[in-house]
Amino acid sequence: MAWSIAEVARMSGVSSRTLRHYDEIGLLAPAFMGGNGHRYYEEAGLLRLQQILLMRELGLGLREIAAVLESQVDQVAALRAHRSRLLAERDRLDVLARTVGRTIAELEEEKETSDMEKIGNPENLFAGFDTDRYEGPAHEQWPGQAEQSAQFAATLTEADQERMQREATAAMVRMAEFMQAGTPVTDPAVQAEVDAHYEGICRMWTPSAVAFKALGQNYADDAQWRTTYDQIADGLAAYQRDAMVAYADARLS
Repeated sequence: MAWSIAEVARMSGVSSRTLRHYDEIGLLAPAFMGGNGHRYYEEAGLLRLQQILLMRELGLGLREIAAVLESQVDQVAALRAHRSRLLAERDRLDVLARTVGRTIAELEEEKETSDMEKIGNPENLFAGFDTDRYEGPAHEQWPGQAEQSAQFAATLTEADQERMQREATAAMVRMAEFMQAGTPVTDPAVQAEVDAHYEGICRMWTPSAVAFKALGQNYADDAQWRTTYDQIADGLAAYQRDAMVAYADARLS
């Protein structure tokens, strides 16, 4: 069975002009041209168009999509991979929705309590937090690092502190997205986030593998730190700790 370009445009929501463009660049050729000069597509073309639209939804450009389609051998395996990415994106959006939901709940509760400070920005999740505890038990095992951290903190302006708080919040949300998607802590993308975390700490002091692991353990063990992480997503403190252990073993040992 074959469908005209007009029928495919109606079914898919892709304009005839775009379908013709896909043909011109070699991305989606019609099965044949009719005697009237119109393009006609068969089932294989419709399945290919579905894959194109899936990858477009995932943010891939046309050149990237062409490269993926050219390298594909097993169509079912490719669709499964697309489905996995869509499910991961759904989980990422679920994390963001829960984060926004918690903020809404806090704001609604605070409307009824005049003596509570409102959370006007997401970075205020960290307002008033004792940053000297950032290194946790590591200070006790490696003397002198608390002083280095204090010296660094003394150089920060209020704007610097707010920027660092925003960055910390964003980093936690990204890690939560990876966790909810089931991404292993050894995944390169997760480890890139941990590397940025490590580099941020190195602006204050340079932890060894043992110290970095101890810091990660402190995130999971210390009630205040654990609450800070887990209010973004349940289990995030433990996920962060495990990712830091993997980083320390691979990069610092």
